[in-house]
Amino acid sequence: MPTENPANAPASSTAAVQQAAPHQDFIRQIVRDDLASGKHVAIHTRFPPEPNGYLHIGHAKAICLSFGIAQEFGGWCNLRLDDTNPGKEDPEFVQGIKDDVHWLGYDWHELRHASDYFDVFYRGALKLVEDGLAYVDDLSADEMREYRGTLTEPGRHSPYRERSVAENLDLFRRMRAGEFADGSRTLRAKIDMASGNINLRDPALYRIRKVAHQNTGDAWPIYPMYDFAHALSDAMEGITHSLCTLEFEDHRPLYDWCVDKVDLPDHPELWQSVVAAGLEAKPAKPRQIEFSRLNLSYCITSKRKLAQLVAEHHVDGWDDPRMSTLRGLRRRGFTPAGLRLLIERVGVSKQNSVIDYAVLENCIREDLDATAARRMAVLDPLKLVITNLPAGHEETLVFPNHPKDESFGTREVPFARELWIERDDFAEVPPKGFHRLKPDGDVRLRGVGIVKCGQVVKDAGGNVTELHCTLDAETRHGLPGADRKVKGTIHWVSAAHAVASEVRLYDRLFSVPAPDSEEGGKSWLDHLNPDAKRVVQAWLEPAAADVEPERRFQFERLGYFVADRVDHRADAPVFNRTVTLRDVWARPTGQ
Repeated sequence: MPTENPANAPASSTAAVQQAAPHQDFIRQIVRDDLASGKHVAIHTRFPPEPNGYLHIGHAKAICLSFGIAQEFGGWCNLRLDDTNPGKEDPEFVQGIKDDVHWLGYDWHELRHASDYFDVFYRGALKLVEDGLAYVDDLSADEMREYRGTLTEPGRHSPYRERSVAENLDLFRRMRAGEFADGSRTLRAKIDMASGNINLRDPALYRIRKVAHQNTGDAWPIYPMYDFAHALSDAMEGITHSLCTLEFEDHRPLYDWCVDKVDLPDHPELWQSVVAAGLEAKPAKPRQIEFSRLNLSYCITSKRKLAQLVAEHHVDGWDDPRMSTLRGLRRRGFTPAGLRLLIERVGVSKQNSVIDYAVLENCIREDLDATAARRMAVLDPLKLVITNLPAGHEETLVFPNHPKDESFGTREVPFARELWIERDDFAEVPPKGFHRLKPDGDVRLRGVGIVKCGQVVKDAGGNVTELHCTLDAETRHGLPGADRKVKGTIHWVSAAHAVASEVRLYDRLFSVPAPDSEEGGKSWLDHLNPDAKRVVQAWLEPAAADVEPERRFQFERLGYFVADRVDHRADAPVFNRTVTLRDVWARPTGQ
């Protein structure tokens, strides 16, 4: 039985990431300056996903940034579910979000929901109406778009913009009571229809939606819009630095407007509703800071398109290892430490760019090289018979679990007369530079010794079915001839002891770097990679099979693999290829 470190030593890589030199970027410099000036005594951030889908690789950057900054500066980070859009949200996604954040290595100060604050939002909206800063509009959605204007033309005032405060209060309260039909009326902020920032052209604050909410049931026939709810949620929770991606930069003036005009801390009646929502300390005004999102080549992160891939069965679910969801990456065998390493290396800036998918793969390789034990497996078997060993010969060899780390211990590997080797480790007519097995050629069997191919056995169709070789006994491990030089070394498994396993060979889901480009009139679905998943029956050494799900290995000379977290069983192993040993996409052929 193996004697390796049972934890597979992942903690060492995590510690290395956490003990790296302090990060230097513009957001962290803002935080340092705010602490040094006394503006804030403690840092409070938040991660506010919408529970309308599973998190993807792009969210990993936001998670690592918001939670990471809070940790680095001794502050807190809330996980807040932005559940303001009932009908598209699901408790399944809520649980998935929580699982993914924990998997990445973070925990939250408080778990909050925007729905916790529905009463506060409503009272804040009433205050805006009372202050003459919001009005009820009867325009339809299409009419509102028409009135809004364009980037080069100002908008026009709604004919309902000058309703009296009393009339607006009456109509908004009746909206709250459920008196009006869906979409028939909207509460809008009264800001500036001529603003160069379209987000300030009397944006909607509330809409009528008579849809049951997963947390509040049928209590609310109206729901706040994202910009309004998000800004007030940050203010209520005492968020000091509200970190978001660049597409929200144009929304920042509206964010500030909502915080300033509702002015929660200075209105006792409003603040009592905040306290009723379970919050205690009065907040400082939060500061929204934008950063560039994580864009990867060969990758789609649109929730709508990810959902389409699932709905149309292009993939096998949200956790399909070809997906860019965190659930999919986890099932593929990607590591939290590898993803955190990617985020660290990509850095934080305000410049949008596309990161080569190979950078992500290299971060995963780097982590797995240090943390994954080694095993031998054969994916495309060809039988090799050592003819100068007696029939029935068996012995046990001892192999290190990791060539670079003795702390991983050793394992026993059965060796016998008949072996499986990789079919492409033999060439009857070898190409130039081929240093593996060939007729009358020598090669070293990993951990055994040097064998010479003496006979090639073929079937009636001329296909190679078996190789008969002789083992040079003097080259066995530990003997004087063991240092005899040959150019090639191949891996193997004992045919009598090998365990059959389903192995799923995963690759990039898309065959072009920019699947969204629509070049040549093709849609993004036209760029699906038909070779992104191949399934083979492989043979594993026994120590690779009897392991728990999500155990990661390097299958020597083949790549990094993980025991599937759903389908793997010790008596019916299933492994997924996480990543190859090197970047095969860098080759000119793309193969």
